[in-house]
Amino acid sequence: MIKNLKEYKEKKKLLLDLNKNYYDLNSPKIDDASYDILKEDLINYENNNANIIKNNKIKDLVGFKPSEKFSKVKHQEKMLSLDNAFSHGDILDFYKKLNNYLNLSSNTRIELFAEPKIDGISASLKYVNGIYVQGISRGDGEYGEEITENLATIKDIPKKLKNFTGGDLIVRGEVYIAKSDFKALSNKFANPRNAASGSLRQKDSKNTSKIPLRFFAYGTIFMNHNTAKNQSDFLKKLQEYGFQTNPLSKTLKDEKELELNYKNIEAKRADLDYDIDGIVYKANSFKLQQRLGNLTNAPRWAIAHKFSAEKGISKIIKIEIQVGRTGALTPVAKISPVNIGGVLVSNATLHNEDEIIRKDIRVSDTVLVQRAGDVIPQVVEVDLKKRLKNSKKFIFPIRCPSCGSKTEKEYNKITKKYDAVRRCTNDGYGCEKIAIEKIKHFISKDAMNIEGLGKKVVENFWELNFIKLPQDIYNLDFDKISKLDGWGKLSSKNLKLSIEKTKNINLDRFIFSLGIRHIGQENAKILAKFFKSIKNFKKLTKNENKIYKDLIELDGIGDTQLSSLKNFFDNKMNNKVFAALISNLNIADYVLSNRGKFNNQTFMFTGSMSKMSRSEAKKIVENEGGKVLGAVSKKLNYLVSGDTKPTVKKVNQAKDFAIKILSEKDWYKLINF
Repeated sequence: MIKNLKEYKEKKKLLLDLNKNYYDLNSPKIDDASYDILKEDLINYENNNANIIKNNKIKDLVGFKPSEKFSKVKHQEKMLSLDNAFSHGDILDFYKKLNNYLNLSSNTRIELFAEPKIDGISASLKYVNGIYVQGISRGDGEYGEEITENLATIKDIPKKLKNFTGGDLIVRGEVYIAKSDFKALSNKFANPRNAASGSLRQKDSKNTSKIPLRFFAYGTIFMNHNTAKNQSDFLKKLQEYGFQTNPLSKTLKDEKELELNYKNIEAKRADLDYDIDGIVYKANSFKLQQRLGNLTNAPRWAIAHKFSAEKGISKIIKIEIQVGRTGALTPVAKISPVNIGGVLVSNATLHNEDEIIRKDIRVSDTVLVQRAGDVIPQVVEVDLKKRLKNSKKFIFPIRCPSCGSKTEKEYNKITKKYDAVRRCTNDGYGCEKIAIEKIKHFISKDAMNIEGLGKKVVENFWELNFIKLPQDIYNLDFDKISKLDGWGKLSSKNLKLSIEKTKNINLDRFIFSLGIRHIGQENAKILAKFFKSIKNFKKLTKNENKIYKDLIELDGIGDTQLSSLKNFFDNKMNNKVFAALISNLNIADYVLSNRGKFNNQTFMFTGSMSKMSRSEAKKIVENEGGKVLGAVSKKLNYLVSGDTKPTVKKVNQAKDFAIKILSEKDWYKLINF
């Protein structure tokens, strides 16, 4: 791990020299894994010190030269990432979620389409009347780089579609390099994926054409689903149009077939002429895909089943207790560095106190460590044969290692069990580690998104007494900052501009930025929709019972969330921080992004429906600008009563309030389902 700017510059020079040998001299000096570790180390330092390093970043280099040279294009529909599955149990959970959302019986198995997950570069192609007109990289999912000409050099991408009837078509797929072709390039690139990425981002498409890139088509966007009824038929269409699709793709009817297919492909993995790291499962029916829709960052209708985790043997040097934003104490094993799948691992999670007790993990133990994809490495088991005779059981602290406050496990009244996680009882900003983590959350991408103020900078400014509370960010002395090592007038000016930019913030993002326990992004949106303005949200500081009675009616806000809100605003320091922030910020009222036929209308659902789940019904209401309530009151416009076991009390309450009651049939008619 790089410790300072001097070391960064030295290692950057080393990597650039290595690049010269890789790309210019065709004479690599180190192995691919070591090169990747060095590059990752440099990129991590850049990400944590974005205020210092603004230009000529290693992460922006392709080969020997920087790569910021393509215009950005917005995708017609976001290119989302995929949730991951690592076990058979995860696949069963996936089926369960599908069935719950679609309101199907637990033993129902919808047809899934399975295809190998290519370890390549995602791309989106646009065709107008069968003619290729534009190619875009995945980018951040919302915006990608326009690499039209570079993609046009790939023979697997047709410039004119065969047997195409007309109109616009978006085709998505994966660019890759075959293993056999990569052998001839191994003296130029670290690995096939880097080779594909670097080639696609060449300034001159003539250079791209020299690289034997290939393309597997795998999908489209919802706009084009009228071309076929399901995924399997659409891929047949793509073949007719002239695209290559993966020959190992197939439809599967249940988890037994999925498991057999998984084992068969995993066994073939080494012999395939392209790299894969798992299998992607999708609901085969496009109609079901559309019904299921998307979560925030991933489609609900698809999942990536990753291949077995990579493992390594190491030794526990010490066990550190980290204190999180909500006071959670998380044990982390500091282990002797071990290379697992080309990544140097020196930390591994131990999850919680119960996990340590269950596995009897001790300092100095020899342990099996595994990593799978982007998941944090974890300790799997202890090699008891190699345990030292004088080893002692690890005693989890009953006092917070940061502030010395008592730690405790919360009792869950519903499950009648104690929480597995032990927490510091020092609420708010009274604990140093909690305070630092709360500030890190405040400046994070999904919250205030203050560029240049990364986690490492927060820690540095904390030590310098520049920042002790979130509002201190808006009163920084930039003259002092400009004189710090690694800073300057330009970088401090850029930080100031970045902070000023974030003074205008939407209500839901502000609520999320407060870091209230159990109030995630979705809960923050629900609260923002309810309160509409910061003036109304401010009423929570008065802790009036009426407000909480209104909140409990909201679908998605339960006793847990209400308790967290009360605890937050009961804390004097939290209220002080809250007041200071709203005086520094311009917090915009929440405006419904979707204006539809249910605009300003409220709904509530009771009982089960035969054709859809409550989750799906809720999404339909919200997409049309309406609200879903959790309790019957005068504020309710419609009570939708499912045919199966509607709550009699709720129906009677609705009648008393003269609320319109819709039968299941009425509901389907209303939404044209």
